[in-house]
Amino acid sequence: MTYEAIVAELKNKKYRPLYFLAGDEPFYIDKITQYIEHHVLEESERSFNQTILYGKETDIDTVIGEAKRFPMMAPYQIVIVKEAQHLKLTDELLAYAKNPQPTTILVFAYKGKKIDKRLKAGKYISANHAYIETKKLYDNKIPDFVEVEMRHRGFSVSPKAAVILAESIGNDLSRIFKEIEKLSIILEEGAQITAEVIEKNIGISKDYNNFELQKALANRDVLKANTIVKQFSMDPKNHSMVATVSVLFGFFSKLLIYNVLKDKSQGNVAKELKINPFFVKDYSQAAQIYNVRRCTKIIAFLREYDLKSKGLDRGQSSEYDLMRELVFKITHC
Repeated sequence: MTYEAIVAELKNKKYRPLYFLAGDEPFYIDKITQYIEHHVLEESERSFNQTILYGKETDIDTVIGEAKRFPMMAPYQIVIVKEAQHLKLTDELLAYAKNPQPTTILVFAYKGKKIDKRLKAGKYISANHAYIETKKLYDNKIPDFVEVEMRHRGFSVSPKAAVILAESIGNDLSRIFKEIEKLSIILEEGAQITAEVIEKNIGISKDYNNFELQKALANRDVLKANTIVKQFSMDPKNHSMVATVSVLFGFFSKLLIYNVLKDKSQGNVAKELKINPFFVKDYSQAAQIYNVRRCTKIIAFLREYDLKSKGLDRGQSSEYDLMRELVFKITHC
């Protein structure tokens, strides 16, 4: 099943006896678990009919014992096993999965791992119950996540604002979701989320961020690039060089691909580079300055400075020193 399918069923009050939520992205696991925890039973029903267990502190026999109980004055009882990745999936779980208690909703939050489908229990549960394997979103998918979440709340978001939010926070979906929730409370429904709105309400500068640095370098605007790097040096906690180099590596890698594309129509470029069509013009302009040879050299520089930012052959140079050197090499290659 998919996250969206499970959530749709839950909202329609269609409940399954066993949910096994596995994978590398805890955000989706937490969202489903929290929905079941807070929305299936009335508050007055939870004290007798909702049990929270932790994988480090329990075992399968205890979990199954709880799951086999009957609800008291409620249509269901809920058993949620958090940190379930620490449990051993035994034959007892397989037996329960084949004949679950129909009035119990049993939830396993199995973070950071996938179910082992070589085991009989794993194979059966993944095929016959509500099972998902969540995956970390690639960085280029985060702006789409922002846009979809804002649209669900009745807001529109500019492509630039979505990119700034995504690149400033990274692929921590839980943190991004909290910022989106904050905006949805502050702003009137129907408002557009712009870079100015992000700066005012979240504190991410619309002028001094990785997106603007990327744009300055793409236009070979040496003064602006160095100004941004200087601003970064004043707030190193929120402007990691590792993150910045990663963003630039992504941009120049895509620019290299752009340079060799035969079909440079907006639709094809957006498809091949996996970017919003709004940003195709940025690659078109940058390609007039950086050809294949220059892109290749810049990618080599970025690899070198990625290692230096992590301490290899860094010497006594600060991150600010390294970033200034990198800007110089990119703009003068």
